[in-house]
Amino acid sequence: MNLHPPIRLAASATLVVSLGVLTGALGAGAASVHHDDDAGTHALFVETDASSANTVISYTRAIDGTISYAGTFATGGLGAKAANAVADPLASQDGLTLIDGGRELLAANPGSDTVTVFAVDGTQLRVLQQVPSGGEFPDSIAAHGQLIAVLNAGGAGSVDEFSQVGGHLVALPGESRPLGLSNTNPPDFVHGPGEVGYTPDGRHLVVTTKSSTNAYDVFSVSPSGALGAAPVATPADNAVPFAFSFDAQGNLVGVEASTSSLSTYRVNNDGSLTSLGTVSDGAKALCWISIANGYFFGDNAGSGTVSSFTEAAGGAPFVLNATAASAHAGTTDSAVSPDGGFLYVESGGAGTLDVFAIGSGGVLTPVETVFNVPVAAEGIAAS
Repeated sequence: MNLHPPIRLAASATLVVSLGVLTGALGAGAASVHHDDDAGTHALFVETDASSANTVISYTRAIDGTISYAGTFATGGLGAKAANAVADPLASQDGLTLIDGGRELLAANPGSDTVTVFAVDGTQLRVLQQVPSGGEFPDSIAAHGQLIAVLNAGGAGSVDEFSQVGGHLVALPGESRPLGLSNTNPPDFVHGPGEVGYTPDGRHLVVTTKSSTNAYDVFSVSPSGALGAAPVATPADNAVPFAFSFDAQGNLVGVEASTSSLSTYRVNNDGSLTSLGTVSDGAKALCWISIANGYFFGDNAGSGTVSSFTEAAGGAPFVLNATAASAHAGTTDSAVSPDGGFLYVESGGAGTLDVFAIGSGGVLTPVETVFNVPVAAEGIAAS
């Protein structure tokens, strides 16, 4: 696989060609590397999801938010495409996840039903391990302390738990839970589950089922990490619940694609959800969400835009700006820098990365666009 050099268009419209030349993966753990980092370097990672050889592209993040190519690293596994997907092969959020304070990176390999564990050294990655995901078509990964949950979206679907031990993942005996969905493998992109995530207190594990049941499935999690035998299912306020995050109060903030809406829910002790409110941005296919500084940024795949939201004191959401930023065709996943200063947005339909500065009041200001990212790449994480 040969990728063209990434091309940038800065906000000033100055065209810059990156110094790095993206070349093919050289094998598991091997890389094409631009040596410009050190252990303190901030990075951006993007998963390619290539069916021939899944890889992670690494970029150096500068203090002004701009990015420069640093290397391409093979996961040793295979990517895959959800059935009928166009811009979003995983059709999920958090297929690429940083854990352990950013010292390790987990990458889903849906084409080989595995998860790759990378050690992270600045922008450089080294394969530590590749483990079976426990099911078919892994597409989302969550972490809470030493617990890791992998969402398998293919077929009936499942959630499988692991423990992080000495930098490696160890499957927890008996901690696999079927989701009981009626789907295929690869899953249909609007029916396969979209995300798994632990609540901030670690007491519950949430899964979105999208069109399969249009619900949030919530498993209890014991102090030892044991999952409840079956989830508590709460119907979403709007159909096709896709991705979610949590606000500062621990409320679930979900995006629901059918009406391009953002909804907030209180997570009750018994795993049920209580709706706090829902609002539409009027765009098309709001599917991904990032949170920074009390503001929610939703990516609209059908509109190529980013919307901004916040919430009232009681947790009810409202739209700040229905078109807070224009990205590119097939806007998909996004990531916020750890300091909350920048938003990085993938557009899988166009093969671009858009960088925005996050200002006062959640205002997004364009910084640059990086072109020549592989089309239909999905999965992003920032350190």
